[in-house]
This record gives sequence, structure tokens and C-alpha cells, in this order.
Amino acid sequence: MNEFSNQSEQNLSDETTRQYYYLEKARAHTAVFASELGHAPTCCVTTFGCQMNARDSEKLVGILHQAGFTVIDSEKADFVIFNTCTVRDNANQKVYGRLGELNGYKKKNPRMKIALCGCMMQEPSVIEKIRKSYPFVDLIFGTHNIFRFAELLCRMFKSDGMVVDIWEDTDKIVEDLPVERKYSFKSGINIMFGCNNFCSYCIVPYVRGRERSREPGDILREIKHLVADGVVEVMLLGQNVNSYGKNLKEPMSFAELLREVEKIEGLQRIRFMTSHPKDLSDELIQVMKESKKICRHLHLPLQSGSTAILEKMNRRYTREQYVELALKIRREIPDIAITTDLIVGFPGETPEDVEETIDVVRTVKYDNAFTFIYSKRTGTPAAAMENQVPEAQVKVCFDKLLKVVQETAKEQVGKYRGRVMDALIEEVNENDSTMVTGRLSNNTIVHVPGDASMIGRIVPVSLDECHGFYYIGHCV
Repeated sequence: MNEFSNQSEQNLSDETTRQYYYLEKARAHTAVFASELGHAPTCCVTTFGCQMNARDSEKLVGILHQAGFTVIDSEKADFVIFNTCTVRDNANQKVYGRLGELNGYKKKNPRMKIALCGCMMQEPSVIEKIRKSYPFVDLIFGTHNIFRFAELLCRMFKSDGMVVDIWEDTDKIVEDLPVERKYSFKSGINIMFGCNNFCSYCIVPYVRGRERSREPGDILREIKHLVADGVVEVMLLGQNVNSYGKNLKEPMSFAELLREVEKIEGLQRIRFMTSHPKDLSDELIQVMKESKKICRHLHLPLQSGSTAILEKMNRRYTREQYVELALKIRREIPDIAITTDLIVGFPGETPEDVEETIDVVRTVKYDNAFTFIYSKRTGTPAAAMENQVPEAQVKVCFDKLLKVVQETAKEQVGKYRGRVMDALIEEVNENDSTMVTGRLSNNTIVHVPGDASMIGRIVPVSLDECHGFYYIGHCV
């Protein structure tokens, strides 16, 4: 019997206590569901999008498991949840396509339940479309009330129709709810939620809300618990980790938080993302330089190498400021790998603007870059801008930029050939069961001979053959 199960609903002023109360009730609903199905109910959580979504999905899986579901990988499960992304329009279209497939499964299994959550659900036009075109969906909720998933499960089981519960915003951070990690040896850790930057092309501040930081004590306690449970690497997550701590009662910088995380015994690797260039401090560079645990990888989104376009994007730095920062990081931490995000086809962008982006790529020498075609997101300032770039021009410029990115990355990654470096072994290679796949501190992938017993261990490997973005090697 759970310690919260005897609480009456009227006494649940604490949100964590409230959700454990509903989790107990959800178990009872699941038991009834199992008797109707004639077997223990299965569930599948499919994640679209970023590491923040992946971490949210681990929370959903933790609650589902404790509610009595068996988690499987197949979307032919008795309960399927899509945790959605809406950064680009093709992410939305992918969800709509997959919903059509789920409708077919549900016709064969009428008792099947379907839920949608995540960033895409924060768009009113999406909710309207789902109500009209996908009425077989049972539950819809967004990014702000995911901590109420146990309560929403109860509402879903008691309802005969679609349950929609979307919050416009929240200031709540609810600790200590169930989480079931995908990996035993590494974990993402939310250190903050939301975004205050309002880049003109980005819908994230509208769907994730304003910035709110977790208390450092709660973060450190969670990491210590994870390390005691076998985790050797953590990734600190936030839309802009560099602005961590500004809204706390006792403000703390991100660099100061990293110093405290580094002190945790047993933790071997620290990663973080994402860093906004406008907030990356000299203090953070120094902490990374001195650290023995912070991985030698920094994701520093550029988006465009044109100051004129950066201004329209509301990025709040110039091309020159970005390049100066990146080169300073390279000087201070020579072995660091820098990756970035690039957008091609932003409204008003000219081929000359793209040439400026290419010049920055050649100057900074990125180890990798995620290159995207601009996606018009309704509700953002950029969507209403004039001079939307013709598709043919975008394709030419995108291909040209991508070629330079690939050339530069190959050169950067190739310079490690012949070296021995530590790799965290993450999985058996999906294409060759006699090999395992590991990740270097600088985020480069390496494949080496091995078996599943090596997963979760950090081992020295020789980097023998460079294949563009990854290596073939052997354990030393």
C-alpha cells in the first residue's frame, strides 16, 4: 500500500502527494482495464523531438509502470502515447500520419486507448484539427501539466469521450514523481523549464512557457540518487542552460551549479544543452576548462552567419560577437568539439547571407552541424514577415551550406585518428552484433568489437578508421 493512498482528495494541497493519491486510483482503473482486455495491459510511449521530450517520456513511462502497465515498443499496444514536437511543421505532419495508423489498430482493438501530449498539443489549431479529424483520440494534454499524468489517466478511464486538458502556462515544478530511465548508465536531468528568448522563428516559448529553474538542492539530490543507482553520465537539460538560476530566490549561475555537480562522487561525465551564445559567460568557459568531468563538447547554436538575419531572428548577438566567442572557447579549451544549429531560408535571407554563414562555418570549424530549412510556424513573428524565400533558392543554398558543413566536420573529426580516448559504451551495434557503440567525451561515435557486458562502462579505445562522423576502433 502506497503511503499516500489513504489521503482524501480534499487534503491534497501538496502536488506530489496529490499525484501519488491519483496513481493509487489509476492502479484500480488499470486493474479493471486488464479484466476487460483479458490480459495485463500494455503501453507504448513514442517520443518525437528533443532531449527534453525524451526526459518527459521517461516520466510518463515511470507513472504508467507504477499504474500497472507493461511497457513495450510496439504501437499495437493497449495504450499508446505520442509525446509530440512542434519545432518544425514536418514533425506535426509525421504525428498526423502516425495517428492514421493508430486508428487502424484501434478498429481491431476497440478498447485501445490513445493519448497525445507535448509541445504540439499547446497549439490551439492542432487541438481543433484533432477534435475534427481524429475523434478516436482519448486523452490530450500539453507540456505544462505533465506532472498530472496520473490524475489525467483517471479522468481518461472514467470518460466516454475525448479528455482535453491544456494549460496556457504554469509556474509549478513538481519533484519526486516516478521516472523510468531508458538507460541504466546515463540520464537526462531537467535543471530548468521554458524559454524567455523569443527568437522570431521559434515556437518553443509559446508552448513551453517562461523560464523557471529548479532549486539546486533538488537537482543535486536527484543526481546523487541516480549515481547511487548506477548512472555514470548525466546531461543537464534546459532550453537555455546559460540562464539557469536567474529566477531563484537565491540566484545561482549555471557555472556555479556545474561546480556543485562536479563534486558528486561516482559521477564520471557531465553534459549539458542547450547554450545560447548571448549568455555564455567567461565563468562558464573557465569551469569547463578546469573540469575533469564536463565533457569536451559544446553545442552552440549559430542559426545564421549574417548579422542582418540574426537581428531579424532576435538572436541578440552579431556575427562578430559569435565568432569571437567561439574562437575564445577554442583557445581556452583546445580539445573541445563545437557543434551548432543552422537555418537556411529565413525570410529575407539572400544568397550573400548564406555565404556569410558558410564563412563562419569555415572559421569556427564545427565538428558537426544540424542544418535545417526554415519552417514557418504559425504564431511566431517570422511567419508574418515579408520576403519568404523561394523554395528553389532555399534548396540551392541549403545544399551548398551542407557540403561545407560535411567537409569541415570530416576534417575536424578526422584529426583524432590514431589516438586512444575514453568511450562510454552505450549499446550493441544495431548492424553488427559483434560490435558495440560508444561515445567519446567530445560526442564522437566509435564502434569497437565487444558484447553487451560492456554497456555502461567507460573504456579506452584506439581510433583506427575515420568514416566521416564516426570511427571504427578497438579496445586498448
